Amino acid sequence: MSTPPAVPSYSSGLAEVPLLGDTIGDNLDRTARAYPERDALVDHATGRRWTYREFVADVDALALGLLARGVKKGDRVGIWSPNCPEWTLLQYASAKIGAILVNINPAYRSHELEYVLNQAGVSTLVSAERFKTSDYAGMIREVRPRCASLTDVVLIGGDDWNSLLTTGRAADPAELARVRAELGADDPINIQYTSGTTGFPKGATLSHHNILNNGFFIGEMLSYTPADTVVVPVPYYHCFGMVIGNLAALSHGSAIVLPAPAFDPVATMTAVTEEKATSLYGVPTMFIAELEHPQFAEFDFSSLRTGVMAGSPCPVNTMRRVIDDMNMSEVAICYGMTETAPVSMMTRVDDSLQKRTETVGRVMPHLEIKIADPVTGQTVPRGQKGEFCTRGYAVMLGYWNQPDKTAETIDAARWIHTGDLAIMDDDGYVDISGRIKDMVIRGGENVYPREVEEFLYHHPAIRDVQVVGVSDEKYGEELMAWVILKDGFDSLSAEEVREFCSGKLAHFKIPRYVEVRESFPMTVSGKIRKVELRREGEKLAHTADS
Repeated sequence: MSTPPAVPSYSSGLAEVPLLGDTIGDNLDRTARAYPERDALVDHATGRRWTYREFVADVDALALGLLARGVKKGDRVGIWSPNCPEWTLLQYASAKIGAILVNINPAYRSHELEYVLNQAGVSTLVSAERFKTSDYAGMIREVRPRCASLTDVVLIGGDDWNSLLTTGRAADPAELARVRAELGADDPINIQYTSGTTGFPKGATLSHHNILNNGFFIGEMLSYTPADTVVVPVPYYHCFGMVIGNLAALSHGSAIVLPAPAFDPVATMTAVTEEKATSLYGVPTMFIAELEHPQFAEFDFSSLRTGVMAGSPCPVNTMRRVIDDMNMSEVAICYGMTETAPVSMMTRVDDSLQKRTETVGRVMPHLEIKIADPVTGQTVPRGQKGEFCTRGYAVMLGYWNQPDKTAETIDAARWIHTGDLAIMDDDGYVDISGRIKDMVIRGGENVYPREVEEFLYHHPAIRDVQVVGVSDEKYGEELMAWVILKDGFDSLSAEEVREFCSGKLAHFKIPRYVEVRESFPMTVSGKIRKVELRREGEKLAHTADS
């Protein structure tokens, strides 16, 4: 008999629970009616707390205040602020009136702010006045004359903000009901700008249906109930905070706890201890900062059972310590991208430790995935590397006002191409092995930095490591390892790294250059900006060789 055809790298997510057809506002109201006196939102830094009944009352007041100020369905409302309760209130209030919330990165400066305000056509901007070294109000004054669509600015905590709530509390609730009757689940409701590692960021436009369902099914996978309390130190501006955080928890009657406006390991661990949290979120660097903190042993993690680690690949040893030392036995890895609302892959509670440390899990309910040849677009056999693609309810509507960029990412069959290299095993689990553009070709050999990084994490001196390719006259590219050292180690040479790797890694996978740093350049969402490491690495390698 002939050889049977290879099994394709394709999988679809089965589910007993159907997709939600709600708008975000309707879903919140259903939850609040079921659990009116349960905690919905806790601002641990200030001590402010909202039950679901109180939260909905403030959301409705803010929604009516925005309507009175002239905000209409489809208008773009920008939010520029670090994490705070007002961010959450605005997320739900804007959804209740059909305004499109535009998330603006708190790390942006005036040039980037001006671009986003104009690209999205933001008419109302809600902003923090300042935070740390960021003078938001000053930057808004600087760019406002060049932003024709911007007609209204509201500073959180200022007179205009308080007026919004006061006006809304005195308004007729029938007006909000009238507006909500005209909303649909497929309406655009959110624009999230990609990190923009090259060129200006693009605005992924997402609907109620996209992000509400994604958040809901993440909550389902984490077994959330009204008994859960979720500590969210990750930024709201990013889908990790507002979808995996707010929408996952608040669609299940769980409570959200904000430990601080920006990530602080002590504030985060304090919030977990004092609020008896059951779930904790973070990117790997956040968990590393907590685990390595000298006060770590002073905090009580016994209430934790689950959480989410996402944003960038997690070192195996870090995941094991999160499970063992932080009591997060059910911690999940989530994988996705802003353009897919965001999660398409997730580990399950009953997955083995190996699956939860070496893969990003299986496809989410109601979604399809495939691994495709980056050149031909054909689905590759299982066990073969290719580009990760997703299709289904979570795929964005498109990039705001950029149909050409949308067409480059979403093909005619509605598959979204992620640019990530992946391998699917026989059981449908997927290993993300890096970005197509991160792959290094050294002397004709393909080298995947993630593999080298995982090996180097076993070096006794290395706390964190990132591997990039730098140009080389002889081999085309060479490897450079950027290293953060553990406490007690002052230096690490390329020769020492070569000795450690010798006989364990193929010679072409061993970094030629090693650079020690105290930190890595990062986006506000916790992703390491490898493009900056490559750029600086090129200069350092050229200097070293000259």
